[in-house]
Amino acid sequence: MNGGDEVVAAPVDPPQPLEWKFSQVFGERTAGEEVQEVDIISAIEFDKTGDHLATGDRGGRVVLFERTDTKDHGGSRRDLERLDYPIGRHPEFRYKTEFQSHEPEFDYLKSLEIEEKINKIRWCQTANGALFLLSTNDKTIKFWKVQEKKIKKISDMNLDSSKAVGNCSVASSSNSLSPRPYLANGGCPDRSYSSLNNELSFPPGGIPSLRLPMVASHETSLVARCRRVYAHAHDYHINSISNNSDGETFISADDLRINLWNLEISNQSFNIVDVKPANMEDLTGYSSSKGSIRLIDLRQSALCDSHAKLFEEPEPPGTRSFFTEIIASISDIKFGKDGRYILSRDYMTLKLWDINMDSGPVSTFQVHEYLRPKLCDLYENDSIFDKFECCLSGDGLRVATGSYSNLFRVFGSSPGSTEATTLEASKNPMRRQVQTPSRPSRSLSSSLTRVVRRGAESPGVDANGNSFDFTTKLLHLAWHPSEKSIACAAANSLYMYYA
Repeated sequence: MNGGDEVVAAPVDPPQPLEWKFSQVFGERTAGEEVQEVDIISAIEFDKTGDHLATGDRGGRVVLFERTDTKDHGGSRRDLERLDYPIGRHPEFRYKTEFQSHEPEFDYLKSLEIEEKINKIRWCQTANGALFLLSTNDKTIKFWKVQEKKIKKISDMNLDSSKAVGNCSVASSSNSLSPRPYLANGGCPDRSYSSLNNELSFPPGGIPSLRLPMVASHETSLVARCRRVYAHAHDYHINSISNNSDGETFISADDLRINLWNLEISNQSFNIVDVKPANMEDLTGYSSSKGSIRLIDLRQSALCDSHAKLFEEPEPPGTRSFFTEIIASISDIKFGKDGRYILSRDYMTLKLWDINMDSGPVSTFQVHEYLRPKLCDLYENDSIFDKFECCLSGDGLRVATGSYSNLFRVFGSSPGSTEATTLEASKNPMRRQVQTPSRPSRSLSSSLTRVVRRGAESPGVDANGNSFDFTTKLLHLAWHPSEKSIACAAANSLYMYYA
């Protein structure tokens, strides 16, 4: 503002679409190899720094990977960037360790089998070089500590071979005027010398040939130890866990309840949300499967019966059907790094919400619009109940989610962006890529509530123009917190890509 003249900043062009390249794969299947059910990956999570990655599988195992490309330079990536050290390499990881987190159980009171499958993994704050994480199956949450332990072994007995007799005993000492036999522990069979006590005897001039074993640390071993077990707090299957920013508490949620825990207290939790009706037949009145997001402020009330904000998209008139609530049910939400935006995933779309604007999503990205004519078939084979995860890039400029045929999609979320890339979980992610002409975003409301819908595909084919395969689905993926790198799980294989 200068002399009454308003200076309008030039609009910032959206970033160019990224070109994704294959980085690594762990657990790659050979052609025709049958995948074991217990080996299928069911959870994936980067830690806050991006230096570690954890996966969980249906066999109850947790596998940890660590980043290696920054260690080759002798310092952390953040330190190297501060020194303007040229870093052109993409993130690379290696296998670190694995441990059995959960075992199959049987609830005799309810005659219910409890699977060992890992539903969610969440990293906690590190301390003293140890890694901490939470893992959960349908009923039990566990708090794990993974730490390096040095393995100490006897490397040398420190014996003078010329004077060793029998079982490591010393026959004589060259410094002694009158040679006497000494035992291996330094004692003397002659008890005529003065002694400090009845158990330990020393000659007057000391023991010149005392021999002790030499202990050395040859290697280190990673040890995973379960620190806490949080059980018997959920009547229904645990869908998600999330640790809080205070580093001391976390929440767990099933279909009808949300509990608040302290990491140090495993036998007590606080129920903060309970939508279970007195009569379960009245459950439809409490349905939360309408695609709504409730933002709760624990500073206002310990019992969160009422929400601070409600984010919900109005249902267009005349579009309601049997499948409406099923496909609108939210399977995953993620907060952006700055805390302002929320990304939600339902069966058909990705939606980006601004917490300052609850009238509707800022952007809507079409993921499965091409499946709308197939909803009856999807319901018959239960695919309509698949729970796809979503993720945001560290800079908040892009979002990603999975689909069928081992595909995942990356969308640009900045204003004016038309980026909508479809990739395949394989060594050549662009192999089946079909280039669609970029088109301007179509605004569906006023400029204030900028709603963008992108990525709609032609019906009958998948996002790459090929026939879709419901048996191969990419449900789990995670975006590196600071790099343009994505890790995704296709059956038992972990694929990593960079741009």
